[in-house]
Amino acid sequence: MAPSKKTSSGESINARLALVMKSGKASLGYKSTLKNLRSGKAKLIMISKNTPPLRKSEIEYYAMLAKTSVHHFSGNNIDLGTACGKLFRVGTLSVIDAGDSDILKTDK
Repeated sequence: MAPSKKTSSGESINARLALVMKSGKASLGYKSTLKNLRSGKAKLIMISKNTPPLRKSEIEYYAMLAKTSVHHFSGNNIDLGTACGKLFRVGTLSVIDAGDSDILKTDK
């Protein structure tokens, strides 16, 4: 029973992320994520599972200073890129505007 529940939550985060990409505003990549964190625009940060530890801790530190929530994506950067609807790898992602999605409410 537990594995099916986990895949269901994984699929729901993928569906919410697809809705954010369609109706909201998101920024892909490490540099733009840091820019959004420094300027205070980011509402949610998603980090893939295979992001290097130093980079992951730096993003988490900036997010802590900006009081932004961080979600550790269960898949690797290829899976995160696919969930965003892109054909390339995405290591980090910052949600600026959720649009019609409720991704910000479910993360808290």
